[in-house]
Amino acid sequence: MSAQVVEELRERISALEGGPARVPIPTHPLLVGLLQLHAGGTYVVDSASLALTLAAGASRAGEWVGFAGWQEFGAEAATQWGVALDRTVLVPHPGEHWLEVTAALVDVLTVVVLRPAGTVDPKSASVLQARLRARSAALVVWGDWPRPDARITTRQVRWQGLERGHGRLRERQVRVDVRRGGPPLSGELVYPS
Repeated sequence: MSAQVVEELRERISALEGGPARVPIPTHPLLVGLLQLHAGGTYVVDSASLALTLAAGASRAGEWVGFAGWQEFGAEAATQWGVALDRTVLVPHPGEHWLEVTAALVDVLTVVVLRPAGTVDPKSASVLQARLRARSAALVVWGDWPRPDARITTRQVRWQGLERGHGRLRERQVRVDVRRGGPPLSGELVYPS
């Protein structure tokens, strides 16, 4: 059974249980066939590249996105990934109030990327998860998070372009695994340099 069929079945079960509709959120074309973001969902990534890719899909479609706890956020890099800075909110240092800051961002933005400073306890995660469902937003966590909808991890990175020390980097190939509780779904993302 494909991941897409499993996701459709989950949405039907949620609808039958009276749960909120998990509306699809525009997702970056690189992730077609691997992952579809949904409102109310939490997605864990292990790299800045993946975090920017997930935010860029919604941003490219005209949605507002935000970043919390990302102290070394690179505006130029985000722009190159497709994040529109005129529809981006950045809170680089939320400090000890990271949960309140993230909840406030979730209230008004479609996708929020959080880089928590420490361990997230299950109770705080549940509070924010309920808010995500109520506000139809998605949370991307660069770090760890209890019970996410999916974990996207980098398995292998290869660069193309340099040959015997000459030339320039042309593209980066990233092999990723997407885990949703069952066996991982693997795919390759190709980023231009």
